[in-house]
Amino acid sequence: MPTIDPTNAALDDRAGREPYLPPATQPIRALVWVLHLVMPMLGLWLLLAQPDLNIVWHDNPSHFWLIITVAGINLALGLMISEASARRADARLLLVSLVFLSSAASFLVHGLTTPRIILDGPSYGFDLSHPVGLLIASVFAFASALPLGERAAEAVLRNQMWLRGGVAVLIALWGVACLVPGLTPLSGPAPTGGAGLGGLELIGVVLYAAAATMLFQLHRRRPAAVLVSLVTAYALLAEALVAGTSHRNWHLSWWLWHVLLTTAFLFVAYSAYLQFRREGSSAGLFDAVALSATVRRLRADYEAALEELVGHLRRREESRVPIADRLAGKFGLTEAQAAVLDRAGEALANERELSERLAALADIGRQARVGLPEKELLAQGLDRIRQAYGEVRIKLVDDGRVSVGAKEYAQRDFPADGPLRFDGKVVHPLTVKGRLAGALEVPVGRTPQDEALAATLAGQLSISLENARLYRELETLFRQYMSPDVAQSLLADPRTAALGGELVELTALFADLKGFTSFSEKVAPGEIVEMLNRYHSAAVPIILGNGGTIVQFVGDALLALFNAPARQEDHATAAARAALAMQRAAEEIAAGTPGYPRFRIGINTGQALVGNIGSPELRGFNAMGDCVNVAARLEGIADPGSVVIGQSTLDLIGPHAEVHPLGWLNLKGREQPVHAYVLSGLP
Repeated sequence: MPTIDPTNAALDDRAGREPYLPPATQPIRALVWVLHLVMPMLGLWLLLAQPDLNIVWHDNPSHFWLIITVAGINLALGLMISEASARRADARLLLVSLVFLSSAASFLVHGLTTPRIILDGPSYGFDLSHPVGLLIASVFAFASALPLGERAAEAVLRNQMWLRGGVAVLIALWGVACLVPGLTPLSGPAPTGGAGLGGLELIGVVLYAAAATMLFQLHRRRPAAVLVSLVTAYALLAEALVAGTSHRNWHLSWWLWHVLLTTAFLFVAYSAYLQFRREGSSAGLFDAVALSATVRRLRADYEAALEELVGHLRRREESRVPIADRLAGKFGLTEAQAAVLDRAGEALANERELSERLAALADIGRQARVGLPEKELLAQGLDRIRQAYGEVRIKLVDDGRVSVGAKEYAQRDFPADGPLRFDGKVVHPLTVKGRLAGALEVPVGRTPQDEALAATLAGQLSISLENARLYRELETLFRQYMSPDVAQSLLADPRTAALGGELVELTALFADLKGFTSFSEKVAPGEIVEMLNRYHSAAVPIILGNGGTIVQFVGDALLALFNAPARQEDHATAAARAALAMQRAAEEIAAGTPGYPRFRIGINTGQALVGNIGSPELRGFNAMGDCVNVAARLEGIADPGSVVIGQSTLDLIGPHAEVHPLGWLNLKGREQPVHAYVLSGLP
């Protein structure tokens, strides 16, 4: 028994949940279709119920030619579907072809056993040939409607020669038994009362009905005229088996099943003809009947062929005839279909190319980040542009001129800042503040959209280049006059420069040089500046390296904040680590220069209002609050070379810090005393 592939069934179920109903399964049309199938059974009932209407028409030649015609139609359809099954390697098409081929063979025997054609009179085989053939075909019909799994389909294809050969041998033996007089009872007269299969016809009826139902469900998910005709044919063959059980030879009820046979196979033949007229080729007439796996494979083949065609067209090779011929031969396309495919491929190639160029333009905009050096910016952009435009060059101005390949250009060479065209290339100027900054060379486009996109790309690169240079200037200016965190915040969001602030827990670090005043009285101003620069050159990298933000330089003093504006989880520890490192660096400076003052540092943690303070004309980033004032007072009482911290800072650092308690201190300007410590080390 063939296995059912749950993957295929699930695929069909997913498709079946779509609300769309194809025309053949819309309620009104479905009703009309069912009525057409019911009418023959009503006619059979009427003929059997009214014997006066069930007249006899005995015409041997008419019967012979009718059955031979049906057998010929079946043979032609069976061979066509068999060829399609071989071309698609599809098990369902193979089983459907066996339905038609086995029917054709049995009908041929039935026609040849027509009385007074070959045999002298009626025979047993004449009566049995058609029900036997339809019963064999019903087994193949039922198997063909199953959603065969991969292994079952492979087994059917692997044994196709045995299936075809078995059917051929069986029908051949049946024909010999029926046509050779005296060889078997089949060539002799039928038993009195007619001949039948003893109720086996009912099995055939059930198998045809089940096959028709399954194919109808498939048609709802995969609407096609061939599927509708096959469903109709299976239903009519079931009715033919029912009509044949009356055994009233040459009566109208007997002729009815002959008409049903003829109609069933003419339905399939006519739908195949219409499909052929519509497509102009027989290559895909029965693809709608194939298994889901075959349909997916065909779709993948079509997509791969279209991608191959699109790739061929995008490379713009001189001759497209070979690829068109090869695809036409591979898929059995007519010349007109190949031409349509060629035009569709060209349109798709143009659309893909346009989409890729738009995507490249968007990527250039995303890559143009503030702060990216212009050479890196252009190198990244060039890689992305070449993916969409092919061979592209970008060059920058050197001494007022830009060299692209073997040619040099100056600003006056470009007409009104427009592009230059030569040798299949277009050179667009890149400008910064209205002056030539570089050039973009791209291949000549085939459509106006290509030209417009290239011009837009040049404009985008010009903006990116100008932004990179402007940012470089601003960054140099900002970073020399304010902390990097504040500068980055302003560049990312200018609204952060507005007056006001927010309440933040931070750690404030105050530092100044003890003995600076007396040192200044003894030396020249130049030496004072040199001394301050040496100390600050050592202190500033240490503070920034620990995540601090320097907000003030006042003479020899500085104020640094930790956890503002950039957030830090360990801001108290970071401030303490920076303070100890500053003292070590200051000791190294002072050791080499006798008489230099020493740092004293105060640190405290608490809530403070952080933001921009000043006026609309001039403002600065700062922090205000009791914790900042306490840090300044602790710095004032610290000895040269020492770091004094408040209790709140020690609580955050933890108990493992190396400290010496100073007890409760009464600080100037503060009513409540502060518990302070001298910090000498961290774990």
